[in-house]
Amino acid sequence: MKKRSITIERKTTETAITMAFDLDGTGASHIQTGIGFFDHMLTLFAAHGLFNLTVTVAGDLHVDGHHTVEDVGICLGQAIRQTVGDGAGIYRYASGSFPMDDSLCVIAMDMGGRPYLQMASIMPQSIGTFDTELVAEFFRSVVNHAGMNLYVDWPYKGNAHHVIEALFKGFGVLLDRATQRDPRRNGVPSTKGTL
Repeated sequence: MKKRSITIERKTTETAITMAFDLDGTGASHIQTGIGFFDHMLTLFAAHGLFNLTVTVAGDLHVDGHHTVEDVGICLGQAIRQTVGDGAGIYRYASGSFPMDDSLCVIAMDMGGRPYLQMASIMPQSIGTFDTELVAEFFRSVVNHAGMNLYVDWPYKGNAHHVIEALFKGFGVLLDRATQRDPRRNGVPSTKGTL
């Protein structure tokens, strides 16, 4: 079976990123973005999705966290797209509800090759040095570069940390489900013959 892992490097005037991603990993991670809360969320994503993920970033944090978070999203989206390849044999779809104490996150995804993000808003605030408005920026970058549909809603929103944590954990779980190989399927999961 083809190994589904990749190393991505991205260097701009704003960030320098090295990311190693293994879609068929064990949940091991080593994350250093310079933004503590974001590191925590990426660690949870990897652990709950059983992905191996290493991320090292030198970013312009003297400005703010925007470029770092957005560019990590670009790299993760590219890594997902390239490790999934043509999508032959994957389940493609996944959805679920993910509680985190006082918050509930509902997520649906389609790895069908067309990017679209629909996400309910989060109250703008800071968690440590992380601006909660960057959650949408991160997932917009992931979706656009992975070529996936992603729908996110919170029927119940409590503590902002819990709201965002439920999303990152749930996203990891569902990405794992959607990209697992369906033993009944040999080709691409589309009547068009391509994703």
